[in-house]
Amino acid sequence: MKKLALTLFLMAGLTAWSQTNPSDAPVTDTIKHWKSKGNFSALFNQSTFDNWLAGGENNISGTLGLNYDINYNKDGWNWDNKIMASYGVVKTRTSSFAKKTDDRLEINSLLGRQMKTGSRWFYSAFMNFRTQFTKGYNYTKDANGAEQREEYTNFFSPAYLSFGPGVMYKKDDNFKFNIAPATSKLTFVDAAFTLPNEAYFGVEEGESMRYELGMNASLYYKVGIVANVSLENILNLYSNYLEDPQNVDIDYQLNIVMKINKYLATNISFQTIYDDNAFRGFQVRQVFGVSFNYGFGDAAKK
Repeated sequence: MKKLALTLFLMAGLTAWSQTNPSDAPVTDTIKHWKSKGNFSALFNQSTFDNWLAGGENNISGTLGLNYDINYNKDGWNWDNKIMASYGVVKTRTSSFAKKTDDRLEINSLLGRQMKTGSRWFYSAFMNFRTQFTKGYNYTKDANGAEQREEYTNFFSPAYLSFGPGVMYKKDDNFKFNIAPATSKLTFVDAAFTLPNEAYFGVEEGESMRYELGMNASLYYKVGIVANVSLENILNLYSNYLEDPQNVDIDYQLNIVMKINKYLATNISFQTIYDDNAFRGFQVRQVFGVSFNYGFGDAAKK
């Protein structure tokens, strides 16, 4: 009898628990407020010349790239995150070394709070981080013409971290700009690279970090010009209040994707940087070719 009473008591308890179990109650779907899309690309090239009178050098090259966005939007809060990474190498028959053709890692994060309901203006805070994956070298030749190299850069040397509060205007995911008038910019390097009486990416001898305070302005604009052709423009400007504010740092990127089909596309990437602490002139990077592309996240549904 006691066993029967205990059994009935447990069954009643389980029934009551199942009726009030939070897992059976309506659940707010928080995932739907997140949107993600990305593209992975792989570009390969190989050239061979044999008794080719016009000249040419055997080579093989490849470049891998990642462009990934993950954004959040709910109740006046907007948080956009973007990761861009690429790495490429080329090996020619006459070179002793495989040389980089591309090497970068960049992370952008922009948080916004709508000023008022329905407004396209936001109070904002941004973060930008940039570095490279592997060692970079300066190449020279010795007296016998043999190729030599000297390490000049490495992962986190240099690395740039910028952050600060500001205001943002956002029309949609394809057009926005942000102004941050109190931006902190930190440049990190390996102190072993700094030379006597010479600044290494603006960092003085024996130091491993440089601090700057200034204004940052950024613009993102993506547009489809014709069917299956898109242009992505990314512009960053920075002026250092503490030293030569008239020398504005410029970082402009243009990414063009011309889709052939779901997996093949012609990719053109162009980037130019002006930063007189690193190099007194424009740095230019350009990658062009037909590549294999794989879209994931929301991009894979299209």
